[in-house]
Amino acid sequence: MKPAPFRYHRARDVEGATALLAELGDEAKVIAGGQSLVAMMNFRLARPGHLVDIAGLRELDHLGAGSDGGLRIGALTTHHTVETAPADRLGAGFEVIRDAMRWIGHLPIRTRGTVGGSIAHADATAEWCLLAVLLDAELVAHGPRGRRTIPAGEFFFGYYTTALEPDEILVEIVFPRPAPHAALAEFAERRGDFAIVSAAVDLTTDGADVRGGRVALGGVAAMPVRVPEAEAVLAAGGSFRDCAEAAARAVDPPSDAGGSGDYRKHLIRNLIERACKEAMSR
Repeated sequence: MKPAPFRYHRARDVEGATALLAELGDEAKVIAGGQSLVAMMNFRLARPGHLVDIAGLRELDHLGAGSDGGLRIGALTTHHTVETAPADRLGAGFEVIRDAMRWIGHLPIRTRGTVGGSIAHADATAEWCLLAVLLDAELVAHGPRGRRTIPAGEFFFGYYTTALEPDEILVEIVFPRPAPHAALAEFAERRGDFAIVSAAVDLTTDGADVRGGRVALGGVAAMPVRVPEAEAVLAAGGSFRDCAEAAARAVDPPSDAGGSGDYRKHLIRNLIERACKEAMSR
């Protein structure tokens, strides 16, 4: 199929992009890499009357450590840029972010797709959305009223729905602290497909002992979710298997073409245990 008719606008700077969005209203959509939006338009699942192209805003294409020891990623940075970033540019303790890129689609998608586009699209199975929730990312939005920072835990509202206002664009993603014992694991029917279930953990350790941690899941709800019940098991010194079992009991995943809820629970048990072991081996 072909997309429905639309008008194309090319933004020259961030202020110009947000001004266009404010002028055009709800009929406008932002396009950067286009790896999600173009496909939805071709199937006519999305029918924007206007496209505001921000791909030329090079000030939004950056990756590097901040002065506070965190990691700052511009919204137009591609997945492949993160995947191939040298260790000194990514910073110590952020290996989980680079390693997670291998799960995103295929190489052409990673080369064109952008970090900000993935998070703003808010697919419930997207790796960037899961990492943002797991690691307490700070999402920086810019609009006609200036800039504001939105914690990842307050950013996702549901399927393809976020806290971004219609006249705002996501300009930067900040991971405030290293996560040296974090890992992400997922399962898809074919390599590069959307995950049926994804799991990520960030362990707190004292030498060889686990003192606690964070557990997050994708593909089990309308948005990525933390699992406090599984985190409580880690804090109490429980095993990785017990943590995985607690997570499977705590969620009520949907049944759809990807698999039943019980099948997703089976995947949760295996993926969380796998992620914990990988995180501990770092």
